[in-house]
Amino acid sequence: MSLAFRFLTAGESHGEALVAVIDGVPAGLSLTEGDINEDLARRQKGYGRGGRMKIERDRVHLTSGVRWALTLGSPITLTIPNLDWENWKATMSVAAPEPGTAAKQITRPRPGHADLAGAMKYGHRDIRNVLERSSARETTARVAVAGVAKKLLGEFGIEIQSHVVEIGGIRAGELDLPWSEIRRRAEASEVRCADPETERRIIEAIDNAKTKGDTLGGIFEVVALGCPVGLGSYVQWDRRLDGRLAQAFCAIQAIKGVEVGLGFETARRPGSQVHDEILYDADAGFKRTTNNAGGLEGGVTNGQPVVVRAAMKPLSTLRTPLRSVDVATKEAVEAVVERSDVCAVPAAGIVGEAMMAIVLAQAFLEKFGGDSLEEIRRNYDAYQASLKNW
Repeated sequence: MSLAFRFLTAGESHGEALVAVIDGVPAGLSLTEGDINEDLARRQKGYGRGGRMKIERDRVHLTSGVRWALTLGSPITLTIPNLDWENWKATMSVAAPEPGTAAKQITRPRPGHADLAGAMKYGHRDIRNVLERSSARETTARVAVAGVAKKLLGEFGIEIQSHVVEIGGIRAGELDLPWSEIRRRAEASEVRCADPETERRIIEAIDNAKTKGDTLGGIFEVVALGCPVGLGSYVQWDRRLDGRLAQAFCAIQAIKGVEVGLGFETARRPGSQVHDEILYDADAGFKRTTNNAGGLEGGVTNGQPVVVRAAMKPLSTLRTPLRSVDVATKEAVEAVVERSDVCAVPAAGIVGEAMMAIVLAQAFLEKFGGDSLEEIRRNYDAYQASLKNW
């Protein structure tokens, strides 16, 4: 883990709260709870979400590392209460159960979930001990952490956005639109898709899947605009920024594939149709007319937008359950049905933004780091000035 902007999250899906602690945020950064709550609200939206999102109203509470809306340079603690905790106090109590309390163990693992492997790894006979932490509810804390990362990056003109490009095999065509327009359309869409006709077809597919008791996956794209040349490095394998981004995106629950820029399509084309030719303008400096590399060459940002797409599998809780085995009796059974979504791809895009922001904030602080925002700005400005001599 990078020592610049490192963090840990804690908390269970139906526990009292989700918590995150961030270390390495410079002093002097303007930060309020409202800066973070906006993305928490965006994460809760999306056509196809389940009943849990009707209960929760995710709001962060800053309890350390900030005074008078400015960061102090000390660790920042973020807490997001789970409103559903009121309905789960007995089941998820940290205290020993009262005598005679019924033990409602879950013993029917869901195919595709962490249920069985997690129970075997940690020796749990009650699968609830696994699913409470492996749940994607945990990403709420990561989105909160990223609210701080986005605030830092925004000080230097770096903006991150996302949109859905495919759900259930229904794919939007290539959009010849400015990123600002793609963002506007995505934010106005129930499925965060910038193409209205594709949105309509996706909503129909989600409705159809819900009727059948099934779930749908898809693909979302995350873009970082305004990244300077030079984040990441080619000198060691674990410093390559594309590798770090791939790991971060694959660490999102249900993500099974990641591509940068043109991605897997580069394997199907000759080199002459893949690599972005380098041009020079006396006023603008080095530039490209294409961005097949997705803003990364040799594991280093090249000044173009950083573009990452991720493939999300269908969620593993099906209302028409798949076959499973009861871990207690070893009998053939249907998998347990937990309250869940039909499709969470739109929300996953917001989590993708979060992971992009966290990785870029780490790389940014590694490159320009200092103890205060003022010191970082001096380092950044000096570096940018030096590039004008190229």
